[in-house]
Amino acid sequence: MERESMEFDVVIVGAGPAGLSTACKLMQLANEKDQELMVCVVEKGSEVGAHILSGAVFEPRSLNELFPDWKEKGAPLNTPVTEDHIYLLNDETSAKKLPNGITPKTMHNDGNYIVSMGNVSRWLAEQAEQLGVEVFPGFAASEVIYNEDGSVGGVLTGDMGVGEDGEPKDGYMPGMELRAKYTVFAEGCRGHLGKELISHFKLDEDSSPQHYAIGFKEIWDIDPAKHQPGLVVHSAGWPLDDATGGSYLYHAEDNQVFVGLIVDLNYDNPYLSPFDEFQRLKHHPVFKQYLEGGKRVSYGARAIAKGGFNSLPKMTFPGGLLVGCEAGTLNFAKIKGNHTAMKSGMLAAESIFEALSENAETPTKELTSFTEKFKSSWLYDELFRSRNFGPAIHKLGNFWGGAFNTLEQNIFNGNLFFTMKDEHKDYAQLKEAKDAKEISYPKPDGVLSFDKLSSVFLSNTNHEEDQPCHLKLKDPSIPLQVNLPKFAEPAQRYCPAGVYEVIEEQGEKRFQINAQNCVHCKTCDIKDPSQNIKWVVPEGAGGPNYPNM
Repeated sequence: MERESMEFDVVIVGAGPAGLSTACKLMQLANEKDQELMVCVVEKGSEVGAHILSGAVFEPRSLNELFPDWKEKGAPLNTPVTEDHIYLLNDETSAKKLPNGITPKTMHNDGNYIVSMGNVSRWLAEQAEQLGVEVFPGFAASEVIYNEDGSVGGVLTGDMGVGEDGEPKDGYMPGMELRAKYTVFAEGCRGHLGKELISHFKLDEDSSPQHYAIGFKEIWDIDPAKHQPGLVVHSAGWPLDDATGGSYLYHAEDNQVFVGLIVDLNYDNPYLSPFDEFQRLKHHPVFKQYLEGGKRVSYGARAIAKGGFNSLPKMTFPGGLLVGCEAGTLNFAKIKGNHTAMKSGMLAAESIFEALSENAETPTKELTSFTEKFKSSWLYDELFRSRNFGPAIHKLGNFWGGAFNTLEQNIFNGNLFFTMKDEHKDYAQLKEAKDAKEISYPKPDGVLSFDKLSSVFLSNTNHEEDQPCHLKLKDPSIPLQVNLPKFAEPAQRYCPAGVYEVIEEQGEKRFQINAQNCVHCKTCDIKDPSQNIKWVVPEGAGGPNYPNM
């Protein structure tokens, strides 16, 4: 098939904080040197920000470097943090508020802002376009293009107008080849092209396995009398009796709060439902006091790469780089990955620009200078100091792991002489159903707690129905023949959008995939115990349409 092809100096996959910071920094450097540079960003969401989901308490360190005049430029950082409250939830009714002195200092948020990262990304895209970057939302990068010498040469965007049967429909449009001297992959956590590249180039052979969590977020309009702009609430403990993780509630602007739960995906009980744990959380008095009388206006979920320093893959390969959460640069000790993602993109831009300046026609294939820049940056230092945080929680649990982390961060400043590692893969931790305790979750009340389908409705998720399913089963028999008898088919519970169902008809069981509901969280690709589900991109513009997550 003949495809239209476009040539760029740099193609960036993903219009999130990492990808857009790469683009902005590249063009700043080019404009400083009066050098012409062709840079494009492709984004699978219907618009920039449509697929961005983050808590988010934002540390402005990278933004200060990238745009020192961000306030004058109108960056949407409008709510500075005023207070930090950290609770240990003992059970469904009681909690203990912890003094700041006995919590890790990485959790303190002086100088940070409560933001919508969707809106920050939209603002970054505006800056990028003003600098001369071409931003293409609604185009999903579906395949990596490899050159004859094995290096990466760009990406192929997905075909539009293909039917469920794989045949072209009326209005079919073949995808385009976007070729580049360098391609930067900034798809976010568990990007499907990044996953392929890590395997293809063996980028993780010297790293611990990546570890993940699923993060939920809802936006609520609350009673103005209860609203305290700038208040940050974090908690650990209940309801996660069978998992580790934590919860948050951030008082943003306009009488809104952001509330959510993070559940580590190394849990072992196949009956656990992260979604239902989140619904339970909101009934706790610490959260209920703010939400009661309010209205839920948005819902979403997204996987989080939380392995940190120990799980970082090699980030360069011939023809390109991985940046941001694609590589796993999130600092879980801070529960923050936006400033680190941005910095990784800025370092990538510096390396790319240097290589193109030295030889614009045939630049160096592999950007070894990036590794040097990364190792001498504050980003490397910050991630190194937090390297034990996640493994301590995994090995010691929320309470003792939290005590260890407070000691290491507050007394030793993250510089203990040893490195704690977790070499176990998250999906492999599930017990068999016969060895696990079934969990009975309360029915949602429709006031504070809700079901999956009404939640997905609030995510504005939509896909073209007549298209190939983007949730691929390597072996279609495994859900019913292996996962159901062995693990009670946990896809029914770990998916936060009701995508996977086991349906019984006339005495026969059938595994059903409701791909239309998919919020692109990637949890199935991570947690399936048989590693049988492969998430690939649907048609461009499909998925959630988050307004300000």
